[in-house]
Amino acid sequence: MARIENGRQSVDTRSIQTISSSHIDDESSLGSDSEINGFTSYRQIDKYGFIGGAQAQDVPTEVLRQREVKWLDMLSHWDKWMIKRFNKVRLRCQKGIPPALRGRAWLYLSGGKVKREQNQGKFQELDSQPGDPKWLDVIEKDLHRQFPFHEMFISRGGHGQQDLFRVLKAYTLYRPEEGYCQAQAPIAAVLLMHMPAEDAFWGLVQICEKYLPGYYSPGLVRLHGDITKYWKTERILLILLSRSAKAFIVITVKP
Repeated sequence: MARIENGRQSVDTRSIQTISSSHIDDESSLGSDSEINGFTSYRQIDKYGFIGGAQAQDVPTEVLRQREVKWLDMLSHWDKWMIKRFNKVRLRCQKGIPPALRGRAWLYLSGGKVKREQNQGKFQELDSQPGDPKWLDVIEKDLHRQFPFHEMFISRGGHGQQDLFRVLKAYTLYRPEEGYCQAQAPIAAVLLMHMPAEDAFWGLVQICEKYLPGYYSPGLVRLHGDITKYWKTERILLILLSRSAKAFIVITVKP
């Protein structure tokens, strides 16, 4: 853990793997390490948990409460809303999900809730396993790079980094053929800002398997394929635009 000594921050160099061996409950992600590290005394934290972040104007309280009531009703009757009033759900997403319900809504929207219910106890099982040292070492090296100015991740060995380690390790055990990809870490960290570790894990599973399949696989095969398609499309568009521009010049049409 990081601590303050004589006005300076010192870092506990113990491994996250060692610290994480004593598991913490799934509510551990919903909190802050910034106060114990002395940051709140001189740097303001924005509403998203970032130290020194911009203080954006909030939605009026009355409007926010109205949205919360509507979202609570939707989440309480989720299947009915998705089947009969999907367009309304989409519209409310576009208006903005209330911060207090964002984690729950993301889990429902991604299908993570269903996945979690279909795999009761799976995260706890994976969490209790030691994991592959090959991936654990790489994951641990990446932890401090994830949102270092966010109150959850500012402390080495703090609860945010511990939960991030747990989620990423669990995924390498859940999909050993894929293992770990660096691009998964910031996604998992954002999920942890809004939900407990188990929910964040199933949210990550859905993103990797349902929405971006192949993007995090060895060799990033799907990503490279999409990039190739993008460049080919862009090249075709440039050729067409070039021909169009020449045609306009021939008929003396100014842009």
